[in-house]
Amino acid sequence: MTKLTWYGHATLGLETGGKHILIDPFFSGNPSAPVSANSVQADYILVTHGHGDHVGDTVAIAKRTGATVISNFEICNWLNGQGVRNTHAQHLGGGFKHPFGYLKLTLALHGSALPDGSYGGNPAGFLLTTNDGKKIYLAGDTGLFGDMQLIGDEGLDLAVIPIGDNFTMGPEDALRAVKLLRPKVVIPIHYGTWGLIDQDATAWAARVKAESGADVFVLQPGKSFSL
Repeated sequence: MTKLTWYGHATLGLETGGKHILIDPFFSGNPSAPVSANSVQADYILVTHGHGDHVGDTVAIAKRTGATVISNFEICNWLNGQGVRNTHAQHLGGGFKHPFGYLKLTLALHGSALPDGSYGGNPAGFLLTTNDGKKIYLAGDTGLFGDMQLIGDEGLDLAVIPIGDNFTMGPEDALRAVKLLRPKVVIPIHYGTWGLIDQDATAWAARVKAESGADVFVLQPGKSFSL
């Protein structure tokens, strides 16, 4: 079984294959986070891009837990310079068989400068094929792009996509994304953290179900969905 937990904003926990994985672990300074960075488990940390609300507490958590951080080459190098010992660098279109499954980096339309202004390489999403064959697409921060249809051709069990607008896709483009991705289940993220990205996720979910047929689970921060 694979369990996904939303910690608010774009921060996620994923338990699969006996491993604890954190995605974009932004706890300190995240008004939606129901737990602290000191309380979470991690065997692996996935970082989609370099912005502070996504790199978040990666350094502190990786040092405390010894977790391996998976991100692009530039971010992994930067993390090494911050004292993170265990990193695994990948890049767009490249995949690798990790103990928890096969992970490929996908395109994301966004920026990636690191908190200190360093070059953060290309932003990315993640396409994970778990060891029991489930396909999970973690879009990261992105705008709509046509090649989402190619990602959808993989046969997605779950897509986790932003709906907040302003910095990422908003509700309209996120609906179009679902139609391209064709997942069985959708979970919206990257909304509601601050007023600038407030959205009515429940209304969006109803529209997605009506227009695409996909099931939508609107999670409250700290709540989980099992696949």
